[in-house]
Amino acid sequence: MFLFLYTLLLFHQLHAKVENTPCQTMGDSKYPLFSKDGDVSIGGIFPVHRKETLPSFEFTQKPQLLLCSSVNLRNFLLAQVMIFTINEINRNETLLPNFSIGYHIYDTCGSRLSTMSATMGLMNGLDFESGDRCNGQPPLPAIIGETESSATVILSRTTGPFKIPVISPSATCECLSNRKDYPSFFRTIASDYHQSSALVNIVKHFGWSWVGAVNSDTDYGNYGMAVFLKIAQEEEICVEYSVKFYRTETEKLKKVVDTIKKGTAKVIVAFVSFVEMGLLIDQLSIQKIAGFQMIGVESWITTTNYINPNSFHSLGGSLGFAVRKINIQGFADYLLKEFWDTAIPCSQTEGNFSQYADCSRYEELLALKKNNENVPELRYEYNVYKAVYAAAHALHSLMKCKEKKGCEKSLTIQPWQMVEAMKKVNFTTKMGDHVWFDSSGGAVAQYEVVNWQQESDGSFQFKSVGFYDASLPPHQRLQLDTKNIIWAGGKLKKPRSVCSESCPPGTRKAAQKGRPVCCYDCIPCAEGEISNETDSINCKQCPEEYWSNAEKNKCVLKTVEFLSFTEFMGIVLAFFSLFGVGITALVAILFYNKKDTPIVKANNSELSFLLLFSLTLCFFCSLTFIGRPTEWSCMLRHTAFGITFVLCISCVLGKTIVVLMAFKATLPGSNIMKWFGPKQQRLSVLTFTLTQVLICVLWLIISPPFPYKNMKYYKEKIILECSLGSIIGFWAVLGYIGLLAILCFILSFLARKLPDKFNEAKFITFSMLIFCAVWITFIPAYVSSPGKFTVAVEIFAILASSFGLLFCIFVPKCYIILLKPEQNTKQNMMGTSKSY
Repeated sequence: MFLFLYTLLLFHQLHAKVENTPCQTMGDSKYPLFSKDGDVSIGGIFPVHRKETLPSFEFTQKPQLLLCSSVNLRNFLLAQVMIFTINEINRNETLLPNFSIGYHIYDTCGSRLSTMSATMGLMNGLDFESGDRCNGQPPLPAIIGETESSATVILSRTTGPFKIPVISPSATCECLSNRKDYPSFFRTIASDYHQSSALVNIVKHFGWSWVGAVNSDTDYGNYGMAVFLKIAQEEEICVEYSVKFYRTETEKLKKVVDTIKKGTAKVIVAFVSFVEMGLLIDQLSIQKIAGFQMIGVESWITTTNYINPNSFHSLGGSLGFAVRKINIQGFADYLLKEFWDTAIPCSQTEGNFSQYADCSRYEELLALKKNNENVPELRYEYNVYKAVYAAAHALHSLMKCKEKKGCEKSLTIQPWQMVEAMKKVNFTTKMGDHVWFDSSGGAVAQYEVVNWQQESDGSFQFKSVGFYDASLPPHQRLQLDTKNIIWAGGKLKKPRSVCSESCPPGTRKAAQKGRPVCCYDCIPCAEGEISNETDSINCKQCPEEYWSNAEKNKCVLKTVEFLSFTEFMGIVLAFFSLFGVGITALVAILFYNKKDTPIVKANNSELSFLLLFSLTLCFFCSLTFIGRPTEWSCMLRHTAFGITFVLCISCVLGKTIVVLMAFKATLPGSNIMKWFGPKQQRLSVLTFTLTQVLICVLWLIISPPFPYKNMKYYKEKIILECSLGSIIGFWAVLGYIGLLAILCFILSFLARKLPDKFNEAKFITFSMLIFCAVWITFIPAYVSSPGKFTVAVEIFAILASSFGLLFCIFVPKCYIILLKPEQNTKQNMMGTSKSY
C-alpha cells in the first residue's frame, strides 16, 4: 500500500516538474517560405521546389539547413492560391468578420525528410518567449497539405496524436480514408476508389466488355487497379490481361508493350502514375503501336509534356478523368499584380529582407515573374481554395462569429473542436461549388472527362467532353458529349472491344468453357421461350396462353383452334348436315303426298313421320358442334344429340316391334296387337325419350359441359373445346343410345325372315348394323383424334348414322313410290300369303 502511494507521489512530482519546464527547440528552426501573422494562422505544406541538396554529414560541425532548387510551377501556384484565398477571406465581411487569418507556408522540396521537418516547424511555432510553458497545444488550428499521398501519410500520422486537422488538396490514396488511422484527415479531392469506379462507368457506358489493364507497380497503381478489377468483375466487364511495371524495370516494361501488341482488346485502362506513363508512351511511340483506345487517370491525362506529334500517334483520342478545371475569380489578376508585392517583399526593393529569411531564398521564384503572364490550367489549385474556405467556415462556427458583432477572439480553440467543426462544414463557393466532407473525410468525386484532340492548325488540346459527379444518382453520374469525342486513330466512330458479339433478342448467352464470362456463344431460345433484351442470360417462359413468335423475342397469344364454319372441314360438314335435312324434308313431303298409299300406311305411318322428324333434328344437331364453343352451345350439343338420337332409335324400335307383333297377331287365337296398338307405340317412344331427357337433366345439374382451353395437346396453340364435365353423364347418354340400338338390332334381326313381300325388318336390321358399326368405330377415333378433329369425328358419326337410318329405311319405299308405283298396292304388299 505504501509502495503504491509512493509511486503516485513520484509521478505527480515529475508531472509538476514538466509543467514548470520552459519550452525550447532542439536545433535550428525551419522557417516558412511565406508567412503572415493574424489572429489565427493556418499552416501550409507544399513541395514548391522539386530538388533537395543534402548538407555534408561529417559530424565535425553542426549540419547546415537543406538546400532546395528547381521550382515546381504547379505547387508554387498552390501556395499562391492559399495566400490569395486567405486574403480574400480577410476582406470578407460575413465570414469571420473583424477577424484576420494568417499563414505559415513551408516548402518540403519534395523530400520526406523535409516533410517531417516542416511538420515539426508548424507544430512548434516560430519562436518562444522565456515565460512560455509546454502545454501540449499546437499554435495553429489546421494545416493545408501535402500534395502527394505518401507525404500526406507522414504528415497525418505525425499530427494525428494532437488531433490537428490536415486538409490535403491532392492526396488520393484510399488508405487515407481509414478514420481509425487518420481521424483528423480531410481532403478536398476524392479518393482513388471513386476514380476506379468512374473508369468502370465509362467502360460500361460505351459497351466495352473486353479490355486490357496496365498499372504502375506502386501503391497508387496497385490499389487503384485492384478496385477497378473488383468493380469491373461485378459489372461483368472482362479484363483480357492485367500487367504492371515500375519505372526502373525496363524488362517488365517491354513485356507490357508486347502484351498490348498481342492482345485482342482494343481498349486499355492505364492506371499509371506520371513517371511510368512517360516511359510507356516512349515505348509505344518507338514501336509505332497505335489504334488502341486509352482510358487514363488524373495523374497523366492532362500532362502537357506528354502530348506531342510522336505520342499523339499512339495515344491520340485518349479519354480520361481529370480534376475539374475551375477558374478562381480574381486569381489571375492577383497573380500578375498583387502577389509579387505582398508575398515576396524582395520583388520591389532589393535588400528588403523579411523577418525570417533573406532575399536569396526567393531568387528562383523571382525568375518566374517574367514567365508568369500565362496562368496555366487551375485544377488542383481550386482544391486548395476550397480547403482554406473549409477551415475558415470551421473557425467561423467555433469563434461564434456574427455578421455585425464580429467574432469572440478571447475563445481558445482546441484541435479536437476544429476536427468536429470540419466534419460539419457545408457551404457553397462563389463559383457555385458545394463543399462538404463525407464520413471518411473526403470530398465528393467530381471529375472532368477530357479527350486528346488535334486542332486544324496542328496544335493539341485536352477537350472537355463530359463530367462525372458521384453525388448524383448512379444513372446520372456520368454525362458525356459523345458527338465531340475523337476516338483512337482520329476516327469519328466509337471502337468496339468485345470478346464475343452481343447476342440479339431471341437468343441467350452460353459461357464458353474455360474462358472469361464475356466470351460466350449465342443459343436460340427454345419453343415457347423468349428473350426481348440484348445479351440475355436466360430465356423467359411465355405465360400459359402465350407462345413465342418466330424471332423468339416476343410472346404472342396462342392460336385458338376450334372447328369453325369458315374453314373447309366445317363447310363440308355443314353442307352434309343441311343436305341431310333437305333429303329428309323431301322424303317427308313425298310421304305426306302418298300418305294414303299402302306402302306409307304399312307399319304405322305415324312412326314414320316421327322418325323423319327426329332424323331432321339429328342433322340439325350436328351443326351445334361447329363454331366457337360457348357455355350454352356446349350444353346444347351433347344433350340435343343424346335426346334426338334416342327419339330416332325409339321410333325405329317401335316400328320393329310393330312388325313382330303384326306377324304374331296372324296366328290363330292371338290377340297381341291390342297390347301394342298406336297408343302403346306412342307411349313406348315417349318413355324411351323421357328416360334420356332425365339422364341429360341430371348431367346438366350435377356437372354440365363447359368451354375449355386445352393447352396440353399442343404447346403452340390452344384447343378450344367443350369439356364433358361429368364423364359418367356423357357415357351414360351414349350407353343408353347404344342399349336401345342393340335391342333394336336384335329384334329386327329376329324379324328379318318373316313372310312379307316388303319386309321392313330387313332394312331396319341393315340400318342398325350401320348404326352400331359407326358408333363402335367412333369410340377409338374420338379418343385418338386431336383438337378440332375430335369434334369432326363426332359430327361424322352423327351424320353417318343418320344417313344410314334415312337411306336404309326410307330409300326402298321411295324407290317403289317413285319408280315402281305398280307395286304400291295392297295385294302386292301382302304378296301370296293368305294368312297375312
